[in-house]
Amino acid sequence: MKIAYLSAFYPYRGGIAQFNAALYRALEKSHDIKAFTYSRQYPGFLFPGTTQFVTDNDSADKIPAQRILDSINPLTYCTASKKILAERPHLFISKYWMPFLAPSLGWVARSMKKHGVINISVLGNVTAHEPRTGDSQLTKFFLNQFDGFVAMANEVRDDLMELKPDAKYIYHHHPNYNHFGNKIDKQTARKKFGISPDKKVILFFGLIRKYKGLDILLEALKNSDDYYLLIAGEVYGDEIFYQEIIKRNNLTEKVQFHNRYIPDNEVNEFFSASDVCVLPYRTATQSGIVGVSYNFELPVISTDIGGLKEVIEPYNCGIVITKPEVHLLRAAIDKYFTENKLIDYQTNIRQSIKYFSWDNLAKEIENFYIELKEHNRK
Repeated sequence: MKIAYLSAFYPYRGGIAQFNAALYRALEKSHDIKAFTYSRQYPGFLFPGTTQFVTDNDSADKIPAQRILDSINPLTYCTASKKILAERPHLFISKYWMPFLAPSLGWVARSMKKHGVINISVLGNVTAHEPRTGDSQLTKFFLNQFDGFVAMANEVRDDLMELKPDAKYIYHHHPNYNHFGNKIDKQTARKKFGISPDKKVILFFGLIRKYKGLDILLEALKNSDDYYLLIAGEVYGDEIFYQEIIKRNNLTEKVQFHNRYIPDNEVNEFFSASDVCVLPYRTATQSGIVGVSYNFELPVISTDIGGLKEVIEPYNCGIVITKPEVHLLRAAIDKYFTENKLIDYQTNIRQSIKYFSWDNLAKEIENFYIELKEHNRK
């Protein structure tokens, strides 16, 4: 089967590009696949971070993607479609995560559909974490250009069905990332960060936005002497907001704040140095951070938001709290460090990993394509 995959790929960085790279590698084992990406993904003035691109010290997977689509230049929508159609694909795949990209991706998908190509979208989100006026209209336009969808959380599926009740979809958990290197000795990792061997180390990892609840975690650690917080990720917003909470709660000596994008080749050091990863999210659908944590056999404490509970509780790989509230999070952290010797979280994680593979996702997409193709023939 010939596949065209349009989304964020190298030289773009971040979780979406990492997801696409991993799925691309799984699909290329059995299919003729071509990757396409943006010549411009976001205008610079709209991007909240330091850079959208991989830097020299990042060992990202260099997927050979053609840079053909400018998200804000409609003239490229047509040229991009022609370049993709020239490859004569049977299947067109695109990952969706924000309404801003709906016009460009939707236009290309509509062109594919007109030429008989089967379109499948992998849905990161249907409803934006930080919604704006007009989002639902843009998302509906995008969804209407596709034959089928991959939902990786029940909430994503529900949002899809609300906007497109006749949608055909398959369900698959977010696969685990396995490209960040090997787990290293905990004490060796801690030496790099200057963390004492006897500390109970909590990890907050990933891009930092208000909806991810870092402030809730900082408030939960107030008046705690045993816990040490390792924060790793670039702040999209105001770092001063978090630094003021740290100072107000006398956490300066108990927090190490790495306000920067963490290159792939450093990720294993942060997870290997930690005892637990905490996701105190206010909103979410799913999170690739869980997949990274499981790769390093690191348990997770999370709020019951989106599909996070679905990949933690059934496999007993951590603790889920009902709401993103300070007292509930503190109680869960205390419980974890009290009970973690009684529950073999690492064994549970190793057993759960078999359900979350990229090869399984690639195979399900292949079977879904066959199903959609037969349906369109009728």
